[in-house]
Amino acid sequence: MAVPKEETSHHHGYITDKEKYHQRMARIEGQARGITKMIDEEKYCIDILTQISAITKALQGVATGLLDDHLKHCVLDAAKQDDNAAAAAMIKEATDAINRLVRS
Repeated sequence: MAVPKEETSHHHGYITDKEKYHQRMARIEGQARGITKMIDEEKYCIDILTQISAITKALQGVATGLLDDHLKHCVLDAAKQDDNAAAAAMIKEATDAINRLVRS
């Protein structure tokens, strides 16, 4: 069972890189708008697919960064508190997230 977010007493692992994540997501958002424009302008299919591939890779980079932060902060903090149930729940969340990423 996942630890309810409102019960966590610490900041999430990505908090120190929050601005970096904002910048990356803004860049991805711009790329998505660019793809929409390419479709509106009836650009070559392969060029659009190339841009979709780039956006997918960028999103995967954000996802793996967040996962890394989760493991290094949230999971590690739960383990340090000697709270086996919380640590197990955090590990299960991470495993589930990895499984979703692998399937996508």
